[in-house]
Amino acid sequence: MSIHRKIVMLLILLLMAGCSPVTSDESGDSSAPAVYIENKGSDTMVNLALAWAEAYQQAHPEVQVSVTGGGSGTGIAALLNGTVSIANASRAIKAEEVDTAKASGVEPVEFVVARDAIAVIVNPQNPINQLTLQQISDIYSGKINNWSELGGEDRPIVRLSRETNSGTHVYFLETVLRLGDKKSKILFSMDTLLLPSSEGITAEVRDNPNAIGYDGLGYIIPEVKMLAVAKTGDGSFVLPSVASVNDGTYPVSRDLYMYTDGQPEGGLKQYLDWIVGLQAQDIVTKLGFVPVAAQ
Repeated sequence: MSIHRKIVMLLILLLMAGCSPVTSDESGDSSAPAVYIENKGSDTMVNLALAWAEAYQQAHPEVQVSVTGGGSGTGIAALLNGTVSIANASRAIKAEEVDTAKASGVEPVEFVVARDAIAVIVNPQNPINQLTLQQISDIYSGKINNWSELGGEDRPIVRLSRETNSGTHVYFLETVLRLGDKKSKILFSMDTLLLPSSEGITAEVRDNPNAIGYDGLGYIIPEVKMLAVAKTGDGSFVLPSVASVNDGTYPVSRDLYMYTDGQPEGGLKQYLDWIVGLQAQDIVTKLGFVPVAAQ
């Protein structure tokens, strides 16, 4: 083949390559998200996490944030097996979970992203307005079984709780039933009804005059009654609120967490920095939780 013919063939091949189709990655398709963040865990936090994700994506269309619930334990397990970017938890990670993480090469890093009060709720028809932590513990452990034992009507108490994979369940067990005693082995009464969602707790209390339940402050609806709670019988009874959480007077409040594998970088770090900033913490307040940033 002559040199001239070779040059012509080479030009033809180059032109064909320039006209051939390319993948979306090669074309720099701006419709594909540059950063994908998968966020899973606490059902208490799921509405808050969804609101954060929606607000952030509106300002940063190059980022996609996927949010699902399932409970704090589910989220932490997903972080440990490497299937999520962020685990949401309404309780602190357990020592045994940290050990499992380290054995798997995962380094859980903790971020406090909001605070919450656990409200103890009853039906508005119930004349009881306040209880001590000890009385609540006695109800849920099965020592007290009738509202008349607390000065109420002669009605059986229907105990409602979140399921065991819920961080709220774990926190309530440790802080209320066991009164913070790490050596205590007290458990929920066997007849406690375990419900899969925060909404399920409030709905059942709304409809059942015999029921008692507990829920994060952000999930309380007007159709249920919150009880004032005291640490001891000679203490003051306090209703849950943003103010009583901030001043430390409400005895059943907690931090809400996000966990990552190692220190976050790039788009993940930018998202977490935004979450503890004023715009995201304003969303915390609007949804009934307690912000961690100055408002």
